[in-house]
Amino acid sequence: MSTTPTLSGQRRPAPAAPEHLAHVVFIAAVGALGGFLFGYDSAVINGAVSGIQDHFAVGAGETALVVAAALLGSAVGAALAGRLADRLGRLRVMQIAAALFAISAIGSMLPFSLWELAAWRVVGGVAIGIASVIAPTYIAEVAPPVYRGRLASFQQLAIVLGIAVSQLVNYAIAEAAGGQTGNRLGGLAAWQWMLGVAVVPAVVYFVLAALIPESPRFLVAVGRLAQARRVLRDVEGERIDLDARVAEIQAAIATDHRPRLSDLRGRFGLLPIVWVGIGLSVFQQLVGINVIFYYSSTLWQSVGIDQSSSLLISLSTSVINIIGTVIAMALVDRVGRKPLALVGSVGMAVALGTAAWAFSYASGSGDNVTIPAAQGLVALLAAHVFVLFFALSWGVVVWVMLGEMFPGRVRAAAMSVATAAQWIANWLITVTFPSLAEWNLSATYLGYTAFAVLSIGFVAKFIRETKGKKLEEMG
Repeated sequence: MSTTPTLSGQRRPAPAAPEHLAHVVFIAAVGALGGFLFGYDSAVINGAVSGIQDHFAVGAGETALVVAAALLGSAVGAALAGRLADRLGRLRVMQIAAALFAISAIGSMLPFSLWELAAWRVVGGVAIGIASVIAPTYIAEVAPPVYRGRLASFQQLAIVLGIAVSQLVNYAIAEAAGGQTGNRLGGLAAWQWMLGVAVVPAVVYFVLAALIPESPRFLVAVGRLAQARRVLRDVEGERIDLDARVAEIQAAIATDHRPRLSDLRGRFGLLPIVWVGIGLSVFQQLVGINVIFYYSSTLWQSVGIDQSSSLLISLSTSVINIIGTVIAMALVDRVGRKPLALVGSVGMAVALGTAAWAFSYASGSGDNVTIPAAQGLVALLAAHVFVLFFALSWGVVVWVMLGEMFPGRVRAAAMSVATAAQWIANWLITVTFPSLAEWNLSATYLGYTAFAVLSIGFVAKFIRETKGKKLEEMG
């Protein structure tokens, strides 16, 4: 393989030529469309919550179960994705996810009952879980090592863009319906349109997945070596030794076998690296980030802000999320994964603690909750700072590391387990937040603060830097 010298005199893989890099960027962007749908489908429910509650005449508990239903499906999809990808190929699994997204969108748009809506949300959740595994796996396997961190960041950028677009669409639909999600628009309630529009990006994802190449690792694994060489030449440039690169992948695969959960067994039940992956996934959720994206509209309404303004605030936090993600993409291959995670943990802990203090000034109950103007402004700013620090650190770092930190022989199975753990933690936070917020919103945010503080020690002790390493070096 062609190399270039570093200042220390060591050799590293030559970067892909510019024309090949443009091709790789396109491939990674299409692969990350699953992340866009992941973000869109996860967050679109935020704007629809109030309309669903009014339409089906249910309270916070039943609504939380519907919101969280998708996350149970996500855990199932994440657990199945690795084996499906190794059996059917990465591209075929992307198209399966796209089809499930489309089916879920149409079903969620036209439910006859609350529990039917929950069932369609589960279908969408399976698609989300599959996309959450297949996108970072595919990008990590296609991207040249020198660009892998930035290209793997496309997954999180796509997620936050999906979240932002869902909030923008929700706001536009609500405004077209007179500012209320329960109002009719073209024969359907505004909240139904919010859930149904996801069919459009699902169809786009299905079509574009047919235009990108299969992962070279999968092609080598199934014996399609000539095709694997063509893909490697296209993504890594003409200067690489194709035979040596294929031989390197073959050598890595030779130590692999069909992934099984039994391969992950080790001390305390699982291999230490798997526990670290689970820890990354779980801490990412236990800081309460998805409370912002699933419930922010009702969260702000709960402290006295009207529905239309709360949807606009949700859109603004999504914009901050995009800004933070772009910052992380610029830094992840320069600064490294571990320093970004540490900075993010400290920033999130401070912001969450500040929000908990501000929420402690809320007074009243039911629809008559108010918060003093000064503390309300502090809470708004703290929420935006929290989202910023999450986006420039854990939002990107976790997905990058889960795609590259595991040894090749267990990567698919370990990725599935870690991602399934993430969805279970996400479900736990999502289903408990409405009840906890009704009990004591300030104490709930103190709990999220505690997890942010604990994540500092976790990163410092257990996270190993993976910046610049080839996947075959992970051991």
